[in-house]
Amino acid sequence: MHPTAPIFLMLSAMLLIPNYPYYVIFFYTGLAIFFTCLNGRENHDVAYTVQLPVAKRDVVKARFAFVLVLEGVQTAAAVPFAALRQSFPMPGNEVGMDANVALFAFSFVLLGLFNLVFFSIYYRNVRKVGKAFVVSSITVFVYMGILEVCTHLIPFLRNRMDTPDPQYLTEKLILLAAGILLFAVLTWAAYQNAVRRFEAQDL
Repeated sequence: MHPTAPIFLMLSAMLLIPNYPYYVIFFYTGLAIFFTCLNGRENHDVAYTVQLPVAKRDVVKARFAFVLVLEGVQTAAAVPFAALRQSFPMPGNEVGMDANVALFAFSFVLLGLFNLVFFSIYYRNVRKVGKAFVVSSITVFVYMGILEVCTHLIPFLRNRMDTPDPQYLTEKLILLAAGILLFAVLTWAAYQNAVRRFEAQDL
């Protein structure tokens, strides 16, 4: 793990910033993953690991286990800050989605998208980690931009999802369940792509 990873976990406190695009917090999780993979390239971790008596599939599985733990901890760390933000006597987020349950629902999809794009490219050639990060970052920022615009334009998002909790909690929890499910599907697809492409590499 790159030392920036635990530092980025503390950025969950950015949910306390008024009028800020809160999805950016979860982008930093992807940045920590990138730094970890970049550090592994510079230290020849992959080359060393594949010489051990382990299958290539297990090398990918170990990396995904780390990623899932990191993303889970980042999400869990953000929850108390979101609850604290809700308790402040101030208006909601004027930039986009407020710090509520719906934010976490869409953030799970963001993380799943990052996993799918980043690892599908990274495990095609583990030496080109920069390319994987650039393409996945562009994908994530386009997704964030679309979400923030839709939060202002789509009545359902503006009037029901972009509201303080526990308003419309049932709808938000349904959205959260859908977000978690989509995260699982995207991450599973990312894992399958990564295994297939890593096993095809000649290291």
